[in-house]
Amino acid sequence: MTISLPLALLLALQAAPDAPALAAEPKPANIYAAVEGDWVVDLSVKEDEPYTQPMKITVGSDKVVSGEFYNSNIDKGRLGGNQGRICISFQTSDGMGPYYHAACLVDGAMIGQSWAEHRKFVLPWTARRIPAK
Repeated sequence: MTISLPLALLLALQAAPDAPALAAEPKPANIYAAVEGDWVVDLSVKEDEPYTQPMKITVGSDKVVSGEFYNSNIDKGRLGGNQGRICISFQTSDGMGPYYHAACLVDGAMIGQSWAEHRKFVLPWTARRIPAK
C-alpha cells in the first residue's frame, strides 16, 4: 500500500507533539501607547554599579518609531507585534558608528539589547516606564 505525499505529511503532523504555546501578553487597544512615552533604561553591567539613561519613544500611525536614546536621535525605528509580543527596533549613533537596538514589552517593561559592531559589544538591558506627572 502506498501513501500519497500530502497524506503522509498530514499523518506526520498529527503524530508530532504540540509545540509549546508562547505566553500571549494582552495587546492594548492601541499598541502604540504600550511603548510610547518616557523610559529609564538600565544599562548596568554590574549589579553594584547602577547605570541608567533616559529614552523617549514616539510611534507614528505608520508604526515608525522616533525619539531619543542615550543622547542620540532614534533613526530607522519600527514597531511590530506578533506572537503575543510588542517589539521595537531602531538605530542610534555615537558619531563613530551605528548602534542597533531591539526590545520587546514584557510585563510592562522593555527587555532589550543593543549591538555596536564598531565597539564589538552586545549589551542586554531593561527599561521601566517613567510614570506621567
